[in-house]
Amino acid sequence: MNERWSADDVWALAPDASSTKGALKVAKPASWPARGWRAGPDGGVAAVWGECKGSGAKPYQAAVDLAGEGAPVSRCSCPSRKFPCKHTLAVLYLWAIGEVDGPDDGPAWVGEWLESRAARARKRTETSAEQSPEARKQAEKTAREREELVSSGLDELELWLADQVEAGLSEAPRKNRDHWKLMGQRLVDAKAGGAAGRVTELASLTRATDWPDRMLQEFALLRLLINGYRTAPTLSERTRAAVRERIGFGLRTEEVLQTGERVRDRWRVLALHDAADAEANLTTRRLWLRGEDTGRTALSLTFAAPNEAPTPALRPGAVYDTEVAFYPNGYRVTVASTHGKVDDEADPPEGDSVADALRHYADALAVDPWLDAWPVVLAGVRVAREPQWSLVDSDGAALPLHDDELPPWTLLAVSGGEPVTVSAEWTPWGLHSPTVWGQGQKAVAP
Repeated sequence: MNERWSADDVWALAPDASSTKGALKVAKPASWPARGWRAGPDGGVAAVWGECKGSGAKPYQAAVDLAGEGAPVSRCSCPSRKFPCKHTLAVLYLWAIGEVDGPDDGPAWVGEWLESRAARARKRTETSAEQSPEARKQAEKTAREREELVSSGLDELELWLADQVEAGLSEAPRKNRDHWKLMGQRLVDAKAGGAAGRVTELASLTRATDWPDRMLQEFALLRLLINGYRTAPTLSERTRAAVRERIGFGLRTEEVLQTGERVRDRWRVLALHDAADAEANLTTRRLWLRGEDTGRTALSLTFAAPNEAPTPALRPGAVYDTEVAFYPNGYRVTVASTHGKVDDEADPPEGDSVADALRHYADALAVDPWLDAWPVVLAGVRVAREPQWSLVDSDGAALPLHDDELPPWTLLAVSGGEPVTVSAEWTPWGLHSPTVWGQGQKAVAP
């Protein structure tokens, strides 16, 4: 990239007006004691980077790769799920108005990130080059046929959803699971296994007391998934990846390890939740991690057959020196290697208020609207029983506990009625799998 952008070029990347407003607040040279741009082979600007003073001890690290084709790709160590985040926009804006000097290769983290991107690009090129022209042609044909099948399956799903709404929820079969399975099977035939799973799960909703509301919510999310697939070119890279994963275009672990972004960090385990699926005869483990240095949030999603222990076996609250490989959606990972436990009795992580935790969740939903769980860390919360079992912060805001966690004996025993730090998995139905840090105690998980 040889030409400096204008401010309008920068703000055109903003995901929403609030991101622009937030970027302008931090787009001050004094907030960025370290900033610069890296030169490409042609002498032009290949990347812009900066370190912004935040509320914590460590600065937020933001960088933008301008050398690739298409829209620029960015990374930032802040917890925001908006892409690009306000820090990325701010450092680009400072560069656009001439407040970023260069060329300057910057600290090691900049080069490591750019090299990891280059390595993945080389791997993709090598893999493509290894294929014969005939094999590439066949692979392209297979991919086109898959897209056509999925498209026709989603067209049929759209008509089916309209039929359900037109008939009215009072006519929804509450005991006949075959009604839901039939549409699910059609989507399986259309190679849209992810969407098929969501449709099949609709049958279980009819047993809930608030099933009409939840059914309509799921109908809306399915309709949004259809729209996302049809408008994929207009979506951000990570939302597009989320859409394809939710539909069923999954990646094998080997592919993620080969082409995914590798990040080695001191990863703290925020929450671990195992869910048994009797019908599928397997256990799903959701392991939520947060990087101590990068600030990134990661989800390790694994499955175990009967009589097998789910992996990885990491303890909530502990910190591990681990390298993970990210899926294209930007938060799911597969664990590449673990180099040992760093701290089994680490101090509590920096926590949020309830309002801040919900804002982080909203940012995550803006990228992946079908996300039904996200980790939260709440600081200075008390356990309250009225009007329902909840965690209440100093502002009086509360998040309810999931029914599966009641009564919360561990939380009550560790806290003793005093404010504590709690990390947990937040879902629309309450907090799951809480880990609690009491006064002077190590992390305790129920």
